[in-house]
Amino acid sequence: MKKILFVDDEINILKGLERMLRGMRDEWHMAFAQSGEEALQILDKDSFDIIVTDMRMPVMDGAELLAHVKEKHPQTARIVLSGHSDIQLIFKSLKLSHQYIAKPCDADSLKKIIARACTIRDILTNTELKKVVSQMGTLPILPSSYQQITKEFEAKDVSINKIGEIISKDVAMTAQILHLVNSAFFGLPRHVSTPTEACMLIGLDIIKALVLSVNLFSQFKQKSMPHGFLNDLWEHSMIVARFSQIIAKSISSDKILIDNSFLGGLLHDIGKLVFAASLDKKYAQVISIAQERNIPLWHAEKKLLGATHGEVGAYLMGLWGLGGSIVETIAFHNTPDLCPEHSFNHLSAVYMGNEIWYSLNKLQRSSEGINISYLDKLNMSDKISDWEISCGEILSKIKG
Repeated sequence: MKKILFVDDEINILKGLERMLRGMRDEWHMAFAQSGEEALQILDKDSFDIIVTDMRMPVMDGAELLAHVKEKHPQTARIVLSGHSDIQLIFKSLKLSHQYIAKPCDADSLKKIIARACTIRDILTNTELKKVVSQMGTLPILPSSYQQITKEFEAKDVSINKIGEIISKDVAMTAQILHLVNSAFFGLPRHVSTPTEACMLIGLDIIKALVLSVNLFSQFKQKSMPHGFLNDLWEHSMIVARFSQIIAKSISSDKILIDNSFLGGLLHDIGKLVFAASLDKKYAQVISIAQERNIPLWHAEKKLLGATHGEVGAYLMGLWGLGGSIVETIAFHNTPDLCPEHSFNHLSAVYMGNEIWYSLNKLQRSSEGINISYLDKLNMSDKISDWEISCGEILSKIKG
């Protein structure tokens, strides 16, 4: 049974939440605190999977409470439920929380958000890694990306398309921007899947405040990682995103499926950044062992770290509130047959895009090769050669 702690200084709000969620008592153990101090006392006595708190409270506000929770109870997912629209307060909460829910929030929506957060917590079973990921507020970005976007913001005629283009070239920055724009604070009626679209919908001032906030984006330090690790990861992610997009287009004209295939390809290896930023020395050893033994990297990760980059990446993106289907794509991009969904979707496109990238670059990932039985279930195994040709043409253009 999952444990959820709700915190709000208004007793009527807490009573309303208790009534609203009464039907979940058989699935959730719920506790209610009327202050940050009371919440911390409860957390000291018992562990909770999720904390849901208001931001503006007397004595100890939500930001201070979440900072304590992040430090002392990193395994607890942190969600803000607030009706305040102060932009500075929102940015402050985004650094400390995994999701932001705007008040008022109807019962069904709140149940779905919390239930999904509970499900996400089950993706990653390694307790120590769960603590590491939960403590992460930001991901590293390429220093050159930060410099480019800063320079563009200083130009007299700032181009939305140019800003979007710069953001889209960096996997971590893309994840952060999409995390923000898809949060409940903006209340957008649809899911935003590209940085350019995000720039157009929320405006350059907000994007500028986000990107230029020193504490929100941490600069990646190479540390003990192999030389060129981040640049290689960026190039791989961008090419797989393009491959996935082309594969999706060959099967469907559904724009959402095509866009999500690109997004899934861009973010499929985000867990590698988490490992590199948090466990750099150990992860460098994992990479070395995988190469020496000629085994897939995710096999070495599972054996030596207790989780794969797919699981870690999916866990973090799920905590940040990315769509469930994208989270599934990240989690199962190496093992698509383990996903409950067995029809062609963006997971299928990303899986094939990733496999074809390795094949075209003559980087065979052990003797496993492409999972033909999975493709047979989709009635897609006869498409492999066509996909390889299409992706090969794209790679030739990219490589020049």
